[in-house]
Amino acid sequence: MSRPQSDSEKRKQISVRGIAQLEDVSEVKKDFNRHLHYTLVKDRNVATTRDYYFALAHTVKDHLVSRWIRTQQHYYEKDPKRVYYLSLEYYMGRSLQNTMINLGIQTSCDEAMYQIGMDIEELEEMEEDAGLGNGGLGRLAACFLDSMATLGMAAYGYGIRYEYGIFAQKIKYGEQVEEPDDWLRYGNPWEKARPEFMIPINFYGRVIETNEGKKWVDTQTVFAMPYDNPIPGYGNNVVNTLRLWSAKSPIDFNLKFFNDGDYIQAVLDRNLAENISRVLYPNDNFFEGKELRLKQEYFMVAATLQDIIRRYKASKFGSREAVRTSFKEFPNKVAIQLNDTHPSLAIPELMRVLIDCEHLSWEEAWDVTTRTCAYTNHTVLPEALERWPVSMLQSILPRHLEIIYHINFLHLQEVQKRYPNDMEKMRKLSCVEEEGEKRINMANLSIIGSHAVNGVAAIHSEIIKHDIFADFYQMTPQKFQNKTNGITPRRWLLLCNPGLSDVIAEKIGDEWPVHLDQLAQLKKWAKDPNFQRQVGKVKQENKLKFAQLLEKDYGVKVNPASMFDIQVKRIHEYKRQLLNCLHIITLYNRIKRDPNASFAPRTIMIGGKAAPGYYIAKQIIKLICAVGNVVNNDPIVGDKLKVIYLENYRVTLAEKIMPAADLSEQISTAGTEASGTGNMKFMLNGALTVGTLDGANVEMAEEMGNDNIFIFGMTVEEVEALKRKGYNAYDYYNRIPELKQCVDQIQGGFFSPGNPNEFQDLANVLLKYDRYFSFADYESYIKTQDAVSQTYQNQSKWLEMAIHNIASSGKFSSDRTIAEYAREIWGVEPSWEKLPGPSDLKV
Repeated sequence: MSRPQSDSEKRKQISVRGIAQLEDVSEVKKDFNRHLHYTLVKDRNVATTRDYYFALAHTVKDHLVSRWIRTQQHYYEKDPKRVYYLSLEYYMGRSLQNTMINLGIQTSCDEAMYQIGMDIEELEEMEEDAGLGNGGLGRLAACFLDSMATLGMAAYGYGIRYEYGIFAQKIKYGEQVEEPDDWLRYGNPWEKARPEFMIPINFYGRVIETNEGKKWVDTQTVFAMPYDNPIPGYGNNVVNTLRLWSAKSPIDFNLKFFNDGDYIQAVLDRNLAENISRVLYPNDNFFEGKELRLKQEYFMVAATLQDIIRRYKASKFGSREAVRTSFKEFPNKVAIQLNDTHPSLAIPELMRVLIDCEHLSWEEAWDVTTRTCAYTNHTVLPEALERWPVSMLQSILPRHLEIIYHINFLHLQEVQKRYPNDMEKMRKLSCVEEEGEKRINMANLSIIGSHAVNGVAAIHSEIIKHDIFADFYQMTPQKFQNKTNGITPRRWLLLCNPGLSDVIAEKIGDEWPVHLDQLAQLKKWAKDPNFQRQVGKVKQENKLKFAQLLEKDYGVKVNPASMFDIQVKRIHEYKRQLLNCLHIITLYNRIKRDPNASFAPRTIMIGGKAAPGYYIAKQIIKLICAVGNVVNNDPIVGDKLKVIYLENYRVTLAEKIMPAADLSEQISTAGTEASGTGNMKFMLNGALTVGTLDGANVEMAEEMGNDNIFIFGMTVEEVEALKRKGYNAYDYYNRIPELKQCVDQIQGGFFSPGNPNEFQDLANVLLKYDRYFSFADYESYIKTQDAVSQTYQNQSKWLEMAIHNIASSGKFSSDRTIAEYAREIWGVEPSWEKLPGPSDLKV
């Protein structure tokens, strides 16, 4: 007997459009019960919701495994060029629902769970986020892995299996409190340990001369243990691998320790080695030279390169199977992408292995290294660029320091030929910085040792060519490229917004998840009242759902008809959450001045984590919470304005926020945000953007037209002109009464009556030390926000603009980004190949 569909079931059906159902419901039920009994050793009398999640996860993983094995067999048989993506961060989020969608088994699993009395959404909520990243850089890496699998590329992600990911953020009494993210406490059903591929990694020691060349001796050894995680492509039976390394102690025990009393201490000392993979550094936009971080970076690249070379040597090639002994083919079979400078030690490490272990000449090794490696820059902020003290490298990696010095020596000989006797050029183009403490500039090393260097948005790539790395660009312009970032439409629309996915599919069919440019077809319906109504209905349903979550989790009842105005990203001065806060206070003051004036109601939500040692960022959180406390408890304001700080922003929360957002705040100072990818997620889900001409906002505006985005503030050129002229915040403070009132309230204790000086430091930042010119953009921002409010009151116009945003998102698929990397940097052609399904497999 058929039953009416719930919202949950509608959600599930959308995600499997166009993919054949290969597994039936009874098989899922049988596998689920088998795992509950034989894997988890539980029955229904004692099993918990978490047990049921694990049983379902193992059931879904069963459907991955045959595809995973077949994919690797296929790569071995075809011996394609392999791509290795090296990143210290992977912000994966949850895997269960994404895997079901990509395999096309979500409907079967949903129905199976229903028939045995389970709510699949409740089970999905039991999964821990794999939060092995700080923000955009790590989430980008996760999207790229999804696209590489979907494009059928022989690609591997490599990183570190941090025992503790990005900290869990609690807001207590308006302040951020960090709690450890013990994401592995219950185990991880998706990973497979591979102890047979454990690799020794060396630190410290000294370098000696031998008859065979240099030798690194007397080292301390740590073992790198690989854990493999499956990365399924969408609907193509391809499953790639993310290999994460965990540090293991090398200490072997023997019973003589009992006699001299050192046994217990020897066991305890194991922790020192294993600390390397214990915790993710919770700061990706401020370089802090800590020994542990350097060890993490080298640990990852050393283990990865040994693995890459092992696989290269063991590859099948020609008409027979043999071991590759020559490295002449290495750059034709291996592409290594450095995701920012964190893995840049791959360059001297590959040189060391090729020269010291494989006995290539320097010239041969350098040719292989530079043709193999490519570097992506992710930041223009000088304080974020890595510079390792020579003294630290000398102690921890003495052989690598020698190699870096020689790389630099030969490089500067080329500089001298090109720019004779130009000492300033030599200084700027050297990777050894002599001023103050002697340091190695890892960005310069990455450029010297790579055949391609790219920025991550058109404007960012121009800035690195003409500002940050202008001298390198002048010397080797052929190396520099742009690769505008993208996001995977599978997770960021199909998975998180099934209602909108359904509306889109009804109009244009089901191929858009792998051909996102097809969304452009929606433009012809932008003014259609029926289509606007459908899109508006989905948005309202998503807002209602999110409003329920806010009431449950925060105890704040919001008006679902209000504009959901959202800024979620790491808390940093350059992202200008303070400018947003000034707008909130301005709105509050206007309501208080004239409560009966026409006002477009807003619920303003800000979320994100501050690095634990970043005092100003933590103060910004505290101020937002204090302002929210005043606004939300003022009866005159009522439903017109609410302010909520979204606690513990992460991938899973983002999946709930993006579909519900009306307005996306992308308000960084022009020239500071490399790209942004949150802006793309909001756009794809039909939120309008208020933003500066910074990062990918520039290209978003080009795609949708300036009529469908709210641009304000200074351009990059105007920011530079203001820097040259000199910025005096008091000029704006004294000239703009609304701004002065806001600042006076902040520094006068209006929002902190118990401690009037609570926010004096923030006021000082704004008035005296603001490198990001918030006051200079304040007037333009407020005026543009007024236009936002006016537009929101005309819902037909708002929905027309929202549809244009969705329809213009095609460029911002990570599939497009990865295809460009493949063709223009890696020398690989995306295959879009669909491998045989499980019924055709032989293992």
